[in-house]
Amino acid sequence: MMKGFLLVLSCLVCAGEGIVRIPLQRLPTVRSQLRASNRLEAFLREHEAAAYQRRYVQCFPPGTQTLAKGRSAEKLYNFMDAQYFGQVSLGTPQQNFTVVFDTGSADLWVPSSYCVSQACENHKKFKAFMSSSYVHDGRAFGIHYGSGRLLGIMARELLMVGSIVVSNQEFGESVFEPGFSFVMAKFDGILGLAYPDLAEEIGAPVFDSMMTKKLVEQPVFSFYLSKTKTSSAKAGELLLGGVDESLYTGSINWVPVTIHSYWQIKIDKVTVQGRDTLCYGAKTCQAIVDTGTSLIAGPTNDIVMLHELIGATPTSIGEYLIDCHRVSSLPVVTFILNGVEYPIVAESYVRREVIGDNEICFSGFSAVDISTPLGPGWILGDVFLSEYYSIFDRGQNRVGFAKAQR
Repeated sequence: MMKGFLLVLSCLVCAGEGIVRIPLQRLPTVRSQLRASNRLEAFLREHEAAAYQRRYVQCFPPGTQTLAKGRSAEKLYNFMDAQYFGQVSLGTPQQNFTVVFDTGSADLWVPSSYCVSQACENHKKFKAFMSSSYVHDGRAFGIHYGSGRLLGIMARELLMVGSIVVSNQEFGESVFEPGFSFVMAKFDGILGLAYPDLAEEIGAPVFDSMMTKKLVEQPVFSFYLSKTKTSSAKAGELLLGGVDESLYTGSINWVPVTIHSYWQIKIDKVTVQGRDTLCYGAKTCQAIVDTGTSLIAGPTNDIVMLHELIGATPTSIGEYLIDCHRVSSLPVVTFILNGVEYPIVAESYVRREVIGDNEICFSGFSAVDISTPLGPGWILGDVFLSEYYSIFDRGQNRVGFAKAQR
């Protein structure tokens, strides 16, 4: 058994020579931009019906109408806290787009040149008439966001991600993008990396196409997210086809995926300063590993308790403030996953923002009430993933973590 495990691990590491690297940029989130322009409170009040819940709730009443014939009920997403982005291209000749490489969704979409929304005016738009490899599909799709429904049409096109060329890839051209958050977003579109069951569009998600066409050496991709905020430093990398042992220290610890939809795993427990606090005993919890958000989110009651323990003060719009002078004395919050401890120190779970001449510290924990068939749901976003190199293994349906190299 041990020999087999070591062989698999060595194969993954050896694949480092053949992996495809996608550089990532780190840019301000929509939330940060709204706060800096003094519009965050108004925006959240307008969309206060559980922004995170909108991203993850999957159950609609029977008979919910969708745009595409025969499609199941829509899933809801929200990307206002996305902060890491990369480049892809579509078409012949290539048209470049900035996208969120998102493990919390499974679709690929970019704005169409026929988009009528204000958001599209601020972003690059796909011009189908300029591409010789474009194949029109004609089916409509819709994805429900907190501020309304994103509408579009399906197509097939030549996709390039790094040096990987995917022919005839299904994707969506958005013709209507709702809400003010898309206007301020630093990204043009989304490239989902979750399981096919999560896809709204008809057709294979991008990484499934890569696996089917044997364009990657291993059915594995991995993320390295840097904590450095300077524009000159490398913000991170998405690695397709394997892992790079130079980007982490120690060993990789694996956690089985519990439901093949999101990258969902089991939390053994959460401790605060070494004391069992949440998700222990009979109260089991699940977590979605999500590169599309910057925060760690959990059930409201748990997050309220957690904030009491770290001394955070609630605001009128659901955020929590922390005294910046106390950060060095705050407790360590540790997630135990498959028997391994993953500590998050205060300097990592506190978000510092400068507004005017003042530095303000916000908690990186947020409340969300979602349920899964296996227990209450948490979301492990970039607060967690910038501490730990993450490996997503579709071949063995597991997620690996190792301490990120600094």
